[in-house]
Amino acid sequence: MALHVDHVVLWVEDPLRALEFYTRVVGLPSVRAEEFRAGKAPFPSVRLSEASILDLMPVSSADFLRKYTGEVRPSAAGRPINHVCFAMDRDEFETLAARLSAARVAMHSVDNPSFGARGNTVHWFYFQDPDGNTLEARHYQ
Repeated sequence: MALHVDHVVLWVEDPLRALEFYTRVVGLPSVRAEEFRAGKAPFPSVRLSEASILDLMPVSSADFLRKYTGEVRPSAAGRPINHVCFAMDRDEFETLAARLSAARVAMHSVDNPSFGARGNTVHWFYFQDPDGNTLEARHYQ
């Protein structure tokens, strides 16, 4: 079976603030930003790859979204997920670290290997977005 992640929904207080962080600091291209600003889309997104996006879903729409998901037990709307990991090449990794540092975003790592989809790497760090969602960046040798 060949699957890939199509999208991940992140709960955010202010979608435009989140969009600014993910485009300016993380360096991802926006998706539907103008439509969101014009009131024609319920949330903006950012593109991770040709096949994957992050949806920046306003916490205020949690009850509305439950109508779509059929949740019996409420999700963690308004609380951060554990984390999403972005894999990239070494240059992109170093560029991201520099942008995060310039934006005074704390990065955290410990000195041991971390396992991911392509095995272990020692080149990784965690950081948080303005809404407390934890993200991981890594590159493999």
